[in-house]
Parts: sequence; structure tokens; C-alpha cells
Amino acid sequence: MLARRYGPLMRAYARRLVRSYDEADDVVQDALFTAWRDIAALQDGSAVKSWLMRIVSRRAVDTGRRRKTHSNLEDQSETADREPTPEQLAVAGSARRALEKALTRLPEEQRRCWVLKEYGGLSYTEIAEELGISITSVRGRLARSRITLVQEMEEWR
Repeated sequence: MLARRYGPLMRAYARRLVRSYDEADDVVQDALFTAWRDIAALQDGSAVKSWLMRIVSRRAVDTGRRRKTHSNLEDQSETADREPTPEQLAVAGSARRALEKALTRLPEEQRRCWVLKEYGGLSYTEIAEELGISITSVRGRLARSRITLVQEMEEWR
């Protein structure tokens, strides 16, 4: 049930954190196994989404540590309810490439906070717990990353 309901979100999130679709699939598989094994520890059933996203995040970080390089966001796919027009595809591709380029210029700490917040949907508290930093540090890193990304993306607009 968890895999069916949250699997696509987990995969999209993992894909943004790791280098390839294959690695994302491995991360999700590991995360689902961990979730299945540790489901008894989940005390608040309404927090299952953020719990799963934290597990995915940890598995993605482990994957990144094993390969000792930064995440590559080049192959992100756009999803939509209807078929996009060629113009929409071109604009979306251009925006994605600009964002990917801007994200690579962020310091690692800022990028991780931004990805966890914007792609993972984690709260400031959850990000602080995930990264082992204070909520104030999370706020500061997110603020700096947003300012930098706005400046970097200005040229694209």
C-alpha cells in the first residue's frame, strides 16, 4: 500500500537527490524495505509521507557518500496531466537546465536544505533533524539559497 501510494513521489524525490534513475530506484527500494522493517516505530500515522521522505533522503545521502560526488540533476523529467506543447517542453527544459546549473553553484549545505524543502516537502524541523543542524541554520541556509537562486535564474527569465 505504501509503495503504491507514495512510490512515485519517493522516486521523483530520490531522482532529484541522486545521479540516475537506476540509483533512484535503488534508493526507493532500500527506503521501502526500511519502512517495512521499521513501520512499528511510526507513532503518528498522519506523518507517514514525511517519514518516508526522510528515509529516502537518508538513503540518497548514503548513496552519494558511497560514490563521493554531488548529485547530478540533468535527467529530470517533467510530469503533466496533459500532453505539453513543443513550446512548453522547450521552456520547461530550458528552465530545468537553468535551475540545475544554478543548484550546482550553491554550496552543498544550502543545496541539500533547498532540495529537502522544495522537492521533498520537509518542514524546517524535519530538515534540521535530517541534517543534524539547528532550525535557525536551516532558515539561514534556505534564505541564502533562495536569494542566490533568484539571482542565478534572473538571466533565464
